[in-house]
Amino acid sequence: MRNANLVRLLSALLAGLAVSTVGAQENYETWAPLADPFPSTGGNGIMIHDYDPVVTDGTCTTKFRAVEPNGTTYHNSITFEAVEVQGGVLCTHGKWRSADGSATGTTPFRVFIKGGLKRGSAD
Repeated sequence: MRNANLVRLLSALLAGLAVSTVGAQENYETWAPLADPFPSTGGNGIMIHDYDPVVTDGTCTTKFRAVEPNGTTYHNSITFEAVEVQGGVLCTHGKWRSADGSATGTTPFRVFIKGGLKRGSAD
């Protein structure tokens, strides 16, 4: 009986913790301004150049270059969902595609646009 009460108590505490963290909203204005270039979320020394998302019709889109340390350059585009939040637009759930159509993928990188300032985060 004692173990059952302990399990109930721990379950209630964990459920309360989950609710409190879900309710917490990230402050996107604390993200660093978007730099050009910036490191790719994929690593390997690849740098992302010319990343300048524009919001149109519920999406954020941009063309960009991914440049390897040896100079090899890949031309790509990305489309994000655009979500109005905190007085700006959050570009999230990004899906990229190579210009020649040979590669596609997703990214954890997000962009927050407010007052003309673009901020980025991979967290």
